[in-house]
Amino acid sequence: MVAGLFSIWPSRSPRSRPAGYGGHGLEPPATHGILLLYARKFAIITSKRTGDLRKAALGQKGPGFIAQKRRCMYVQTVRKYNLEEIGMAKTGKDIMRLIQEQDIKMVDFKMVDISGQFRHVTIPAKNFNESTITNGIGFDASNYGYAVVEKSDMVFIPDPDTALVDPFCEIRTLSMTGNAMIIDYPENRPLAQYPRNIVLAAEQYMRDSGIADTMRILPEFEFYVFDDVNWEVQPDAIGFHVNAGQAHWNSGVNGKGVVVPRQKAYHIAKPFDQTYEMRSEMCLEMEKAGIQINYHHPEVGAAGQFEIEPLLGEMSAMADATMMIKYIIHNVAIKYGKTATFMPKPVYGEAGSGMHVHMLLLKDGRPVFSDDNGYAHLSREAHWFMGGLLKHIASLCAITNPSTNSFKRLVPGFEAPVTVGYATSNRSAVIRIPAYAKTPELRRFELRNPDATCNPYFCYAAILMAGLDGIKNKIDPHANGWGPYDMNLYTLPDEEKAKLQSLPATLDDALDALEADHDYLTAGGVFPESLLKNFIAAKRAECAEMAKIPTPAEFDKYYNL
Repeated sequence: MVAGLFSIWPSRSPRSRPAGYGGHGLEPPATHGILLLYARKFAIITSKRTGDLRKAALGQKGPGFIAQKRRCMYVQTVRKYNLEEIGMAKTGKDIMRLIQEQDIKMVDFKMVDISGQFRHVTIPAKNFNESTITNGIGFDASNYGYAVVEKSDMVFIPDPDTALVDPFCEIRTLSMTGNAMIIDYPENRPLAQYPRNIVLAAEQYMRDSGIADTMRILPEFEFYVFDDVNWEVQPDAIGFHVNAGQAHWNSGVNGKGVVVPRQKAYHIAKPFDQTYEMRSEMCLEMEKAGIQINYHHPEVGAAGQFEIEPLLGEMSAMADATMMIKYIIHNVAIKYGKTATFMPKPVYGEAGSGMHVHMLLLKDGRPVFSDDNGYAHLSREAHWFMGGLLKHIASLCAITNPSTNSFKRLVPGFEAPVTVGYATSNRSAVIRIPAYAKTPELRRFELRNPDATCNPYFCYAAILMAGLDGIKNKIDPHANGWGPYDMNLYTLPDEEKAKLQSLPATLDDALDALEADHDYLTAGGVFPESLLKNFIAAKRAECAEMAKIPTPAEFDKYYNL
């Protein structure tokens, strides 16, 4: 596990913006006195393997910011402090000192349930002591969706490296995530089903394989923001209503002419972009949390669809960051009197929201996926990794797209992937190789089917396991007929489309595939069989429940027959 650091970011005048990733400047996280502890893997990094604390970043003089490149991958912005000023967030004693110095009143522990949603429990800060870090906080794992053979009483062990002051709490609150443990003697042991433990196990499996020691990923977060949303599922009334002021359906009532035509919102500017300040605040809060952001912008959906994209990060850290990004987006939207959703298809006739995941592997700091002579300048290992993803894509969909609504997005006509294949700069295939990633250390591809209703820990770990299986078994995507498809697959004649392999059409279909194909997930004990059985059973129940509910569209179609 990679340790992080903590620091106090004082309120100071704006500083110069150093050169950053991809030629963009990275704004220093000016938090105006907010305690920032969540810097692990996004700032100065110390590795358990090497024990190398980035001394160059700590040995500079003066109060300015520095930019440092980690293994030639991307530039990170770090506030300079000496070791005494920073310390290492490793012990309860460190947290206790900071609680006192920062006048913290409450300490909040955020845990993740099986669906990938935060749950939390809070204690008065005066009750926090060193034993809180070692002994943890008790909770009932069965209420989080985990099926355990042992007694369901577990303990949550906070990870000090994830600590930050929650900006959405009026009472000054320090927040931490961490890992779940089974109560045992003489030592507690990890709950294998807990999402954070699974992503760490997948990373260890990767290192043990000798294929790579680091996976870096970049998820793109697409979401809708509405002015209001209402729904009900009652015996006498079933329906929902959403609204966004700039949506095309408001052209007759807007009164200002500030409406966006259907499917025409991509990168649209003010005055049509009415949530710019809100999204900018979201990004600033993310940077305060140690998550560097590449950009934000309006997306295609005219009814309030947007995207925020972070920089590449190590997989387990990005899983933590994914939870925090969603938490920040939801809470900032509420602050502005709006509501945000990652639901894949909330608006009929508009683009759905995905979470495209870019990925690459490193070994000893060198890119595993780069080869100047390969297709799209990608190596054999990159192609085999893609082969593993494509071989297992149907079963992966149960984890990366785990809602019935997910498959309303995965349809032709809205830039969503529907075809099992790969290509360069082709958004109709499930794997797209971005042409703009030209330098060897950034060469990668993206898996386009995932959406943010997934549990990010399960999603990222499953992607890695499928790709590693492809490399181990040298699964060639071209030899298997999966491409490259360097053409618009949406416009192929019907007889040609019939030859293509498609993604599952429903969640039930994806669950069938997961039941039949999951050995790649259980390899090395990364995904426990009991977790997969429990997950499939829970999702089967969801599908059965949804299938029983009549919809307004069914009234429109069948009422008068």
